[in-house]
Amino acid sequence: MTAFSLEPAQLAWCAELRALAAERLRPLADKGEPGHVNRALVAELGSLGLLGRLFTSGALDLCLMRESLAYACTEAETALALQGLGAHPVHAYGTQAQRAHWLPRVTAGAAIAAFALSEPGAGSDAASLELRAETDTGPQGGRASEDTALAAAPDGCARWRLTGEKCWISNAPEADFYTVFARTTPGAGARGVTAFLVPADRPGLTGRGLDMLSPHPIGALDFDAVPVTADDVLGEPDRGFRVAMGTLNLFRPSVGAFAVGMAQAALDATLAHTAGRDAFGGRLKDLQAVAHQVAEMALRTEAARLMVHAAASAYDADDPDVPRRSAMAKLLATETAQYVVDAAVQLHGARALQRGHLLEHLYREVRAPRIYEGASEVQRGIIAKELYARQEAR
Repeated sequence: MTAFSLEPAQLAWCAELRALAAERLRPLADKGEPGHVNRALVAELGSLGLLGRLFTSGALDLCLMRESLAYACTEAETALALQGLGAHPVHAYGTQAQRAHWLPRVTAGAAIAAFALSEPGAGSDAASLELRAETDTGPQGGRASEDTALAAAPDGCARWRLTGEKCWISNAPEADFYTVFARTTPGAGARGVTAFLVPADRPGLTGRGLDMLSPHPIGALDFDAVPVTADDVLGEPDRGFRVAMGTLNLFRPSVGAFAVGMAQAALDATLAHTAGRDAFGGRLKDLQAVAHQVAEMALRTEAARLMVHAAASAYDADDPDVPRRSAMAKLLATETAQYVVDAAVQLHGARALQRGHLLEHLYREVRAPRIYEGASEVQRGIIAKELYARQEAR
């Protein structure tokens, strides 16, 4: 199989996913409360076996899942993606004990995961994060003796206190655990960051929801000397940036797949509308300006899809060019989806702006992916950096 075609079995699976999303997931999504975790929806994703595939399938399968679900139910797509984003560091970098405790619950839809990287002053510039992980002296330090997490740690086990804030964290503050990135070595940039697995019930960890344009839950987290130990580290101390980038390199193409799914839904709605809408003595589709606009929407959507598939295939093949390809796929697909959804709204007219209309929903959903997991400007920076590095290596 190449990056430019799918096998019949893959196409059939995508069709099955779209049907499941429409028939079983859409009704649960409609019962959810915007801005809050829809645990019934997550549990259904688990019962369908889709959450388990997050950790047993490759990047291309992840992209096919996200595009197919997004086409019929963006809420289900987002719920699945956030489980993967928050728990992938545990799957890829966690200890046997961490994986055994959390991953079965994640895949069953019984535990909600979250990826806590962004901060008020360090969104796109993740290497500048300021959440502090300060070394704790242990039980002799006074307060540490009151905390089970520290008191239960074996002698000689490294201990830290997390102090600071995370912001714009999807699934916060309702997640059951967080993959948290904190600075363990001041002034070391990306090389002084450590990833921690932090259960939501740790003392000193509080959060609040944020009222955002996107309908899925997004919040801020406050860390007031939250205790963590070496048993909570994901990967190695001071190597957490590798955990973050390894996770984002996998999920960035699949953000593009999410965008492609929305673009395709908007395109199909536009085809149906312009083919059936009477205007100016004929059908809208008969106007050259409209037909050319629809052709442009289709062209860009297909180009984005192909780039997403190529990036995912490169990841699955362990291609060294993954960072550039992932950035390109995420950039092109999210910018394309914004264009296609906006054009679809324009061709539908005022009806597309009514609450409850598919395009009104997509218009709100499509904006955020151009920012999260690295804004479009960050993706351009990654692409340029990789290109110049290759040039210098010749």
